[in-house]
Amino acid sequence: MSITRVGFGAWAIGGGDWAFAWGEQDDTESVAAIRHAVESGVNWIDTAAVYGLGHSEEVVARALKDLPAADRPYVFTKGGLIWDEANRRRQASRIGDPASLRREVESSLRRLGVERIDLYQMHWPAEDGTPLEVYWQTFRDLVDEGKVRAVGLSNHDVKQLEAAEAIGHVDSLQPPFNLIRRCAADDVIAWSAEHETGVVVYSPMASGLLTGAFDERRAAALSDDDWRSRSAEFTGDGLRRNLALVEELRPIAERKGVSVAALAVAWTLAVPGVTGAIVGARRPSQIDGWLPAADLELDHADLDDIAAALTVSGAGSGPTRP
Repeated sequence: MSITRVGFGAWAIGGGDWAFAWGEQDDTESVAAIRHAVESGVNWIDTAAVYGLGHSEEVVARALKDLPAADRPYVFTKGGLIWDEANRRRQASRIGDPASLRREVESSLRRLGVERIDLYQMHWPAEDGTPLEVYWQTFRDLVDEGKVRAVGLSNHDVKQLEAAEAIGHVDSLQPPFNLIRRCAADDVIAWSAEHETGVVVYSPMASGLLTGAFDERRAAALSDDDWRSRSAEFTGDGLRRNLALVEELRPIAERKGVSVAALAVAWTLAVPGVTGAIVGARRPSQIDGWLPAADLELDHADLDDIAAALTVSGAGSGPTRP
């Protein structure tokens, strides 16, 4: 698959009332956002069964339903997280049992309204006692059976990637990666580049912190139904350092003629080994802010200035320069 440098992230559009919700969302606006992204040239969408406990996949299906086959984007989703319908806000269990994974695939195919999933990813390492070798073999079997086109791992470390690669090729990796969480550049992204594994990074705008539109007032107003209200990056000293970084980035973004959001996403794309960035949106206007990242080139001076901004602000951890 040849994918665009940015893809549409469908985490937030899952709606409220689950463990990692972003609060209630307007499905009509979510559908409009997906369609605007596709019309703007974005050719892939990343979602997961657990986002909204199935709801995100249903919203994606609604957005793509009437699109001609030639215009349909690739659809990536994830499995391995089982939730409790009786307690929606309870954190999902990380399950790698092959029978459970097969049930999940069938449910995702049904919700998405597709005959084959373009990329199916294990969301987190299993914690039910299933060895990685067992659940990864199940993923490779799903490719052979035509249920999915390609398979990948999300939130797995180098040792786990090595174990999976010994069973069958890891087509893709999805790690968290942004100007605040930078450590993946030193290990899993470098490993992927050496093994011809595609990398689609998530949260390149740090869940909204690096959009340029976030401030202390908005952080304080986050609802209890928004997971960010409980994150150390959105409170106290962590929030102050992160917002200081944004202020340091503003003149660099202005010099490049783009938003802070586009600059932040472009930085992740400048890292060798990164194939694409998953960028979330809940309404069409948000897409216009980050879309320029797809073809924004950062030169040595830009990267030096961003590294200096990271040092001055003290935000995050990991290498400061690609």
